[in-house]
Parts: sequence; C-alpha cells; structure tokens
Amino acid sequence: MNTKIYQALIKSSLERCSKFGITEDQIYSKKIIDNAELQVVFAKNRNLILTASPYIEHLMSIVRGKNFFVLLTDKEGCILNAIGDEKILSEAFNLKMIAGAYMNEECIGTNAMSLVIKSEEPVQLSGKDHFIKAYHRWTCSGAPIKDVNGNLIGALNLTGYSDSVHPHTLGMVIAASNAIEEMLKVKEYNRLQNMTNKHIKTIFNSMPVAILTSDLEGRIKIYNQKAVDLCGNKYKQLTATNVSEIIEEWSSVKEAINLEKNVSRIINIKALRNHFPCLMTASPIYNPQDDSIEIVFVLKEDQTKINKRHYQPYYTFDKIMGKDKNFVSTIEYAKKISNNRSTILILGESGCGKEVFAQAIHNYSKRMDEPFVALNCGAIPNQLIESELFGYEEGAYTGAKKGGNIGKFEQANNGTIMLDEIGEMPLDMQTRLLRVLQENIITKIGSQNPIAIDVRIIAATNKDLKKEVELGRFRKDLFYRLNVLPLYLPPLKERKSDIYLLFQYFMKSISEKYGKEEIEISEESLMILENYNWPGNVRELENIAELIVNSESFPIKYFIENSNQENQALSNRLAEYEPTAILSEDLENIDPSRLDMSYVEKEHITKVLELFHGNISQTSNVLGIQRNTLYSKIKKYQIQV
Repeated sequence: MNTKIYQALIKSSLERCSKFGITEDQIYSKKIIDNAELQVVFAKNRNLILTASPYIEHLMSIVRGKNFFVLLTDKEGCILNAIGDEKILSEAFNLKMIAGAYMNEECIGTNAMSLVIKSEEPVQLSGKDHFIKAYHRWTCSGAPIKDVNGNLIGALNLTGYSDSVHPHTLGMVIAASNAIEEMLKVKEYNRLQNMTNKHIKTIFNSMPVAILTSDLEGRIKIYNQKAVDLCGNKYKQLTATNVSEIIEEWSSVKEAINLEKNVSRIINIKALRNHFPCLMTASPIYNPQDDSIEIVFVLKEDQTKINKRHYQPYYTFDKIMGKDKNFVSTIEYAKKISNNRSTILILGESGCGKEVFAQAIHNYSKRMDEPFVALNCGAIPNQLIESELFGYEEGAYTGAKKGGNIGKFEQANNGTIMLDEIGEMPLDMQTRLLRVLQENIITKIGSQNPIAIDVRIIAATNKDLKKEVELGRFRKDLFYRLNVLPLYLPPLKERKSDIYLLFQYFMKSISEKYGKEEIEISEESLMILENYNWPGNVRELENIAELIVNSESFPIKYFIENSNQENQALSNRLAEYEPTAILSEDLENIDPSRLDMSYVEKEHITKVLELFHGNISQTSNVLGIQRNTLYSKIKKYQIQV
C-alpha cells in the first residue's frame, strides 16, 4: 500500500475514534460477548476456525520465544482464537483481548485488525499509530482473510513488542492469510465436488438392482448399496472381496467376457446369508485411459428379500480375540453389563481396543438396532465441542445451515454414544455433560427448548481420572456419574498368551489384504514378541505384523531401540538373537523413523487422501473414523491436503 494512502488511512481512523467515544485511556473493548453468544459465533465461523488453526500454529512456531501472540477474528472483529508466548499473551489477556472481545474501530479504536476490516488490505501499525495508549507498546501486523468470492470473512493479526518487530513480520502474516484462503478454496471445491459425487452416488444407490464393477481378474472396484444388501457383507469386507468369492460360476463368466460377449444367465450368489439364485447380466466396458477392460455386473435376486435392519457397528464379542483367562473374564463381565442402562467407563491404555469393546457392548444390548455414535473428545477444538455434542438451531446465526444441525447426542437418540478420550473434555463442557446425565435432556445452541433424549453413554479414557480430579482437571461429580460400571481393559503385556494368537491373525489378514505370502518367524523371534512390553498394545502388534509382511523381515532393530532396559527377559532374548534368524539384512538399513508405528498410519492416511483428491468426508468414511479425528491426524502428521 502507498505510504501516503497508508498514513491517510490511519489518520482518518484516528479522527473517527473520537466520534465513536473512544478515549486514549480506554483499556478494554466496549463489546465483549458472553459464552452463550460466543458459542453462536464459533458455530457460525466453524469452517474458518478449523481451516485457520494449523496455519496459526505454524505462524506461531516461527516466532515462538520472541514474545509474539496471534489473533484470529471474524469479519466483525470478534476474536475467535488467541495463542502466543506466555508473557505477552498474559498482557493481552489482562487487557481482555480474549475470545468474544471485539477489535473493530467502534469498540477499541485504531488497531491493525480494525483497519484490515475497514480497508480489506494488509496493514502494520506501531506505537502511537494505535489510538489507545495501552497498545502503544506493540506493533501489530494484520491481513484480511477472504472467501472464494472475495468477501471478507476474518482477519489474522500478529502482535509483538515494537522493538522486536520487522517489516518482514507483515509478510509472514500475509503469507499465512493467503495459505488459509487457498485452503478455503480447496475445501469449497471439494464441497462442490462432493455434492456432485453425492448426486451421482444417490442415483447409483437408488437403483433397485445390485450393480458392481471389476477388472478382468475379478477385483471389485465400485458397487452400490443394493450390492451390499444382496451379498450380505459389511462394507470393509466387500471392498476386499474378489468377484470369484461372490459368483460361483466366475470362471465361465470370465471366459465369455474375454470373448467380448455379454453374459445373461441365472447364477448362484455366495454370501454370508447363504447361497441363492440371481439373474446376472455382465457386460465388458473398454477404458481408454489405461487401455483396460472393466466388467459391469447387474444382479437381481429372483425372490427379493429386503434387509431392513439398521446399520450396526462392526465389532461383536465373538470377533474379539483372546484366550487369556483374565481377558476372557473381562469379555464375560462386559456382556453382563451390556443391557444395563447405567453409564460405562472403559479404562485402558491406548491401543487396547476401547472402541472395539464399546461397539461389542452396543451390539450385545437391546439397543443393537439403534444408532451407535462415537466421538473423540480430544480431536475437537474447544470452541466447537458444544455445537458438535448438542447441535445448533436453524436461524441461530446468519447463514446457519437450513434446518439447523443436530448434535451427536441427538444422532444417538435411543442408541449408544461413545465419548472417547473423555479426560480431554474442557471443564465447562463437563458441566453440560453432567446435566445431560442427570436430566436426560439437551438444548441446542440458539434454542430455548430442551429436547428429551434416551442415550446409553459409554465413556473411555487412557488417563487416571482419579488423579485428574485431584489435580482439578476433571469434575469429581462427573467422575462418579461416569464410573458406575467401570470396565478395565488389560494391556497386551498382561495378555502374553494372546500375543501369538493375535500375531497369527494379523499376519494372515494383512497377507491376504496385500496379496503377499505369510512370513514364518523363528522361535527366537516369537519369544521376543512375547517378552516385549508393547506400549502401543494391540495396535502396535498389528503395525509390526504389517511391517514384517511388507519388508519380509523381522524388525530386530525396532525391538532393540524400543526395549525397556528394566525388561531383563527381553534384554536376554535380544542379546541371544542370532543374525541368521533375520530374514533379510536390508532391514538394518531402514530409517528408524519408518519403524515407528505412527509411520504406517501417516502413510496410509496420505495415500487414501490422494485417492480421494483430498476429500475429507470420503476419506474419513473409508478409514472408518470421524471427520474431526481425521482433521486431528492431518494436523498431527502435518499432511498437506
């Protein structure tokens, strides 16, 4: 911006401040909204908050330790987020520069955010450029954030002491705001693309016949809902299924297709619910993009039997593997408490299978035909958790979703809600949850009307909640409300007799998944598996099995680097381990970071995101996790979307 225009902009702003009744000695904003109003603002700006969050964290990481703080506001100047170094951020909080405070000209005078909102241009103000004296110690660099149509939706501001700010500081803020705008464009494109895909998918799934496609080897590519209903398989099983496992006469069908003939005949379908006759039409389609032939199958059952059961979560008690005496007792106890309406608190380390047990309990209860909703309390930003749990009303704010938005409790009505990582829930939301437990009612944001609900609550945590209560981070009354039926899941190190059983299962399923041979391991390797402490529990064991299948090697280096020195039994086994027992010496040259169990998860999420061109909804659907959990993992692994 031209210097003269810049100075004129500041001068005209300073002149307007007197007319607004702002004084130089003013300290606080004239407008600071309460929590109820703030929740409405958070819900209205949910997309901006989620999109900006990783970029704000990145911007702060560049200047951390140099006394800076970052503010994000909406288009009206209301602060949505504030992070920074403790000293300078404490000063800002003392001036009530907090979420819900308005930084527009009319409320606090001339500052970078007010000028950004007024001019929709980047600005940098220092010292007496600010109207109120309290801000004279700072230099503020602000930049606008605009939507895909070029409309202002917010402002990003970086503030530091005047003697430590450089003109390049404004450049960093502009770069961050530009990155946020680009991500907003990507999300909008994905939203429109997703809408188009949903239209096509709706038509595809509305067809009264089962349709699926495969390559000439029978590997299934796409299918509609009717195909899932007809074959009786759950989604994940069907994606990993070859046509030969569904159609008994696949060899003759394949032969006819190779002769470029359409096939129409009565065939037998193999499915979980038994064999049954079906009218099949199979037609070859040439794909010029990769010079391949695909087959389109249309299947119609002779005597249609529509399965009207509600969708159920996958896991049941008979799918939980284990022969350890204490673990079997845990399963039996979980069965006994399944039909009880009382709240269950599942306790256990990460990777023990807390959600697996929650699903099994739901499927074993009288609520099995009703919804099961899982929510990770640690994966949702504090500003949005209330709207996620309780929803918001239509008209709660301008531009609110038509019909409002129902929260997780309302989605789970008559069924079960699992609140994972309950120990991460903010204290103010713990109060709201306590009321739900006591009164069985919820109230949406923007509504005065309570809604009666009937929901079975299963909470889960890997924290010591008693200790959290003592430290003042968890409400004592809520703890006793949740801890009615405690269910402790033992870590894998306490289930040594189950390690080989689980390892064999993972080895078999992973080998089939990737079309590879099962790897046989030596007795020495097995002893190492059984004596390792498994801090990541069953999830870590599965990752190790996948590493062995893909590398065709036993990762001795992984166990050496991750072994506990106090584990004498494991140390002895590692010391006795013969190099000849290693299936491939190449593993010794693998980067240690690639042996970390989080590496496989990051790579898998990255590949699925690429497959669906960054579409969060489709990716989270395929991965079988909530959208918010996916956002959290993208942030954790710094995956570029």
